[in-house]
Amino acid sequence: MTTPRPGGRILVDALVTHGCDRIFHVPGESFLAVLDALHDTPAIDLVTCRQEGGVGFMACADAVLTGRPGVAFVTRGPGATNASIGVHVAMQDSIPMLLFIGDVDRGMRDREGFQEVDFLTMFAPLAKLVLRIDDPARIPEYIARAWRAATSGRPGPVVIALPEDMLVEEAVAVDRPPLARLETTLAPADFAHILDRLRRAERPVAIVGGAGWDKATGAAFAAFAKSWGIPVAGAFRRQDAIANDTPAWAGNLGYGPSPRLVQRIKAADLLLVAGARLGEATTDGYTLVTPDHPGQTLIHVHPDPAELDRVYRADIAIAADPFAFAAMLARAEPPANPHPSGAEAHAEWLAWSTPAPRDVALDLGQCVAAMRERLSGHDTIICNGAGNFSGWWHRYWHYGWSGTQLAPTCGAMGYGVPAAVAAALREPDKLAVAVAGDGDFLMNGQELATAVQTQANLLVILVDNGGYGTIRMHQEREYPARLSGTALRNPDFAALARAYGAWSETVETTDQFAPALDRALAQTGVRLLHCRTEIEIITHSTTIAAIRNR
Repeated sequence: MTTPRPGGRILVDALVTHGCDRIFHVPGESFLAVLDALHDTPAIDLVTCRQEGGVGFMACADAVLTGRPGVAFVTRGPGATNASIGVHVAMQDSIPMLLFIGDVDRGMRDREGFQEVDFLTMFAPLAKLVLRIDDPARIPEYIARAWRAATSGRPGPVVIALPEDMLVEEAVAVDRPPLARLETTLAPADFAHILDRLRRAERPVAIVGGAGWDKATGAAFAAFAKSWGIPVAGAFRRQDAIANDTPAWAGNLGYGPSPRLVQRIKAADLLLVAGARLGEATTDGYTLVTPDHPGQTLIHVHPDPAELDRVYRADIAIAADPFAFAAMLARAEPPANPHPSGAEAHAEWLAWSTPAPRDVALDLGQCVAAMRERLSGHDTIICNGAGNFSGWWHRYWHYGWSGTQLAPTCGAMGYGVPAAVAAALREPDKLAVAVAGDGDFLMNGQELATAVQTQANLLVILVDNGGYGTIRMHQEREYPARLSGTALRNPDFAALARAYGAWSETVETTDQFAPALDRALAQTGVRLLHCRTEIEIITHSTTIAAIRNR
């Protein structure tokens, strides 16, 4: 385009070109020119949030559901520091994200002006790439670079600083066309070698989910696993890597996995790892699978060559797009006699994921069972942050295909409600369910206001045990009966939800939950069930008393 445009206009035009259709933000005077350009850009839905932490989490969740970078705008200083938690999640979770930060004027730099921060230094250890645009004519170039960096190899967050005066300066900029997806190929000889190892393995297990994984990848991998009879375990909080009703699904790794699955992983003679980094949570502190894994063959497939052999020694290391690899597996001729272990592992998982009643006032296992009776794992998106409360859903909920679990693998609290808002807006035909603990909820509960304002359709299950449960669990293990700093005095969460404009009820017994859930599902808009539980029931499988007695 040869007509001069302000930098803000050039930037918004570039985002539209690359496929951005939604932006999450908290407004700031540092990027008013962008807000002005968005006023005349119906192609982009602007979602106004209440705190920059919610902005970052919504962008992360949106990216998981679309496969495109989630786009966020915040102001300098306090806005950027608040949003940094979303950058950390996007990096550790391998999520494509663009965080734009309105910055001080170019002439003000390095004077420690109002809210000034050196963003290139601040975000260097958190983000995949950090950029600053000083010339409005180069905005299309920088946006193309940022988009490619965020989506290629191991996806991740790119942070872009935008000097305020640059955004109002006019320039003639040459727009760039949208980027085509980079395709990777796997050499036939390498693939034949993998198939040969798989055919000779006696106790193979696959660990899947992570960078670049999507529904098509999951479907292809599930078809392969079913026809070969190979058990498939999800990496930590990648439980929707394949639909859990796949006959070879073996369950999830991470915190509190099935003991049968743990034993199966330890006994495996071959591990096929696709998409996963084999991080600390998935491997129980690098002990379930050790970096040198003696006695086990490790085939590691990951889209970023920098991740291969970084921590784990791979017998076969393949840098490939997960879908390309899964599609080749799905087309490969299966053995005449599939492994029986796939069906065996699935039966073990079905038993593990069936909640037995517990003698407590409000049994969360039975609550999840009631949800399963009324909601489909394929049409429900479970969104949660960090805390022991999530373990009941990790164990007992049956997830559908990719995009039905939104949960940060880095263990960030406060993720569930913002993620559910993003999911409700992106997938209105599905039900977004935020599962949150009391401590977890109050870290970003203000985004209920965003949910009501955007007319989002979502359900919040708020588990209130009056404490930071995960830390209390660790405290009881290390310093039994010496309670310090983990108790919480909470508000009336049901009343708080109603103040935001949501429908709500309080649930205190197991018998009350299913009828309350039915009433919630009969409503539209934002609904919240405040579930009061006992902190004594500290996890889905143990109690505080049991921990002390050890």
